[in-house]
Amino acid sequence: MQLQGRPESLYFPGDKIRYACRSGYEYVFPYRLVTYCERNNSWLPIGEACARKQCPTPEVKNGEVFAPDELFSFDSEAHFSCDEGYYLIGKNILTCKLVGDNVQWNGIIPRCEMIYCSSPGKIKNGKHTNSYRKIFEYNELVTYSCNPSDGPDEYSLVGESKLICSGPDTWSSDPPECKVVKCELPVLEHGRPVSGIRENFSYQTVVVFECLQGFYLNGSHIVFCGGNSTWEPEMPTCIKGFKPTHPTKPPVWHYPGYPNSREFPSLEDFEDLDGGIIALIVVTVLVGVAVVCTCLYRCLHREKRGETEVSTADTTYKDNSTTPAKQMQ
Repeated sequence: MQLQGRPESLYFPGDKIRYACRSGYEYVFPYRLVTYCERNNSWLPIGEACARKQCPTPEVKNGEVFAPDELFSFDSEAHFSCDEGYYLIGKNILTCKLVGDNVQWNGIIPRCEMIYCSSPGKIKNGKHTNSYRKIFEYNELVTYSCNPSDGPDEYSLVGESKLICSGPDTWSSDPPECKVVKCELPVLEHGRPVSGIRENFSYQTVVVFECLQGFYLNGSHIVFCGGNSTWEPEMPTCIKGFKPTHPTKPPVWHYPGYPNSREFPSLEDFEDLDGGIIALIVVTVLVGVAVVCTCLYRCLHREKRGETEVSTADTTYKDNSTTPAKQMQ
């Protein structure tokens, strides 16, 4: 609401003033837009008679509209979303704005269209299901497979074999490839394969390695034949000696400004310990616990025996003190 006319410096009983609704607001019946100066030198109470103008309620087929302010009124927003299987065309947020004396949305109401995918595409030396179709609906699945090979080696399907239409003309992944994958014989110097050795190494063949005595493994002990006819991850190496069991970085208390003079060992410090060392630590701890328990038991037993002796002496003293009285009787 805003005051109509020019305000006076003083008003007298019986004077009245009028209000009008500001731009973007409209009068709400039955509230008043007029107030009077009463005889007690106060204004006649007046309520808020203007409310925000409302934009038309937007409707979206196969979608939803959300009002953060609960009403689609002046300066409020409308948030749009689509049902599953549909996608939004247009702005997902519109605002109710003032245009002249009225209010309207600051853009075209969006719409929800059904999701379709075009064919995921043909691949060399392979095919996919329903390859005769050009259009696929949302969540439809196609499965790729490789053709029989004319040569001595079969084709391997490298990539995802199942693709799903997940968005407008968008598949869940790129089409796979059908090709011959052959990896060379994996050789580990100062090491040997534990399993997986064969004549031919095709796609995703797994080989497990270990190092010879006196060497330790640096890298992954499991490798597989990748789609580029190379071993993945990179082949490990066997390094002579024993695997380091202590951190190479200096203790944290060696750094300037570190307040503590000691650092508790972390779990990582124990991960690479030898089994014999771990067993020795466990035995040492158990022996220490046994010694502490034995000392406690002896101390408690000694205190109990002392209390028993004191109690016996007190009883003997009492018996001796009563004997003369009995003799006198």
